[in-house]
Amino acid sequence: MLRLILLRHAKAATQASGSDAERPLTQRGRHEALRVGDDLAGLGLFPDLAVTSTAKRTRETLELALETFGEPCPVAAEPRLYLAELPTLLDMLHHLPPFVQLLLAVGHNPGFHDFALMMAGQGDPLTRARLEAGFPTAAFAVIDFAATNWSDVQPGTGVLDRFVTPGDPA
Repeated sequence: MLRLILLRHAKAATQASGSDAERPLTQRGRHEALRVGDDLAGLGLFPDLAVTSTAKRTRETLELALETFGEPCPVAAEPRLYLAELPTLLDMLHHLPPFVQLLLAVGHNPGFHDFALMMAGQGDPLTRARLEAGFPTAAFAVIDFAATNWSDVQPGTGVLDRFVTPGDPA
């Protein structure tokens, strides 16, 4: 089984000066990112690899989330994840190294929301309905695939295991 965690970056500052890619997390976003790390660790979701967009807000989200893990995790910055669309995200999955059984990807909307909906063909209907309603900052979706190679993963073949948002009870 392969497992994918799609994590939308935590709350970022509004663009005041500089580029969109350089927007940092707000104080609320920093707290959200730490909680994500606690949530992932509490669920035993320790990735074999974490990939992040090159945007500052995604890199900060991942860095803070990993602080609470207590276990090292290889990290890769992936420029293609910055505001990635569906074909790019699927291509990224198809080219993952074989040692990756659990991938944590940190990126952006609308791509991550659309990708989660496209990949998860099965799962609890209530969880699916929550995902369909939106993918807020610092939310993550966990999608399982009955495959042994990422190149075999196709749209609609995943099972939505869970969808966690910052508004969920701790």
